[in-house]
Amino acid sequence: MATPPSGNFLTGDQIRQTFLSFYEAKAHKRLPSASLVPEDTTVLLTIAGMLQFKPIFLGQRKAEVDRATTSQKCIRTNDIENVGRTARHHTFFEMLGNFSFGDYFKKEAIAWAWELSTQVLKLPVERLVVSVFETDDEAYDIWKNDIGVRETHIRRMGEADNFWASGPTGPCGPCSEIYYDFHPERGDQDIDLEDDSRFIEFYNLVFMQYNRDAEGKLTPLANQNIDTGMGLERMAQILQGKPNNYETDLIFPIIEAASKISGLHYEQASEAQKTSYKVIGDHVRAVSHLIADGVVASNLGRGYICGG
Repeated sequence: MATPPSGNFLTGDQIRQTFLSFYEAKAHKRLPSASLVPEDTTVLLTIAGMLQFKPIFLGQRKAEVDRATTSQKCIRTNDIENVGRTARHHTFFEMLGNFSFGDYFKKEAIAWAWELSTQVLKLPVERLVVSVFETDDEAYDIWKNDIGVRETHIRRMGEADNFWASGPTGPCGPCSEIYYDFHPERGDQDIDLEDDSRFIEFYNLVFMQYNRDAEGKLTPLANQNIDTGMGLERMAQILQGKPNNYETDLIFPIIEAASKISGLHYEQASEAQKTSYKVIGDHVRAVSHLIADGVVASNLGRGYICGG
């Protein structure tokens, strides 16, 4: 097994429990994952950790707690063509999140994300790069002056990368992301966070402060909220020293089972065959969780996704 670049090997379950326990210690209420079949009628499946809290962000429902933390199971099919072909794309994934409903905002969210990443998960500071929305001077100043991240490791990015929304309408806001650098030896000059061979974004801090209507108009929400997401599979890749998410303990046991059935060891397979194994690993996870949440294969809606 490869030595994790961070020097801190954790299993997928240990990462999950570490995240949730960290935020529980910060007065967050640990809540269960919502079903993959959402109450929200604007989406077919649960696509993000914030979805169960959308009515709270919109002021349609009063929050029972000021702070929450979850490990939310999600399914997205928009990247299905990349499944198995890249190191990080999936249909099913777990999103670890911490949420504030009008309680804390940017300063606390950034400080705690950094504390968790560097002090608890022990990611080397020199391997971390952060991005902020291009006009978000407040977030930039917090990263630079409060946290102490050097300017070469803070990147301003546009709306496509650093303004998050769950869809064309609804709650949204600028965000700040933390990236892990697999190749810091390449230097600090002209860092390109779009380089998937070097960087992986593992933690997204969304400053949920607007509602976007059908015309694209942004209206400030009643409260300034925090909605974050840390990709469990991505953090497992980092902490387990693997070349991709599929070879972590979250997915690889499925691949090993498939290789035993086929009679072809994963390590002996061609790249095309390895891609097929990765697709099997991803899809088995997705279908298993869909069935567990009551989705039955059919030729319509969620059933089509489950059976397709």
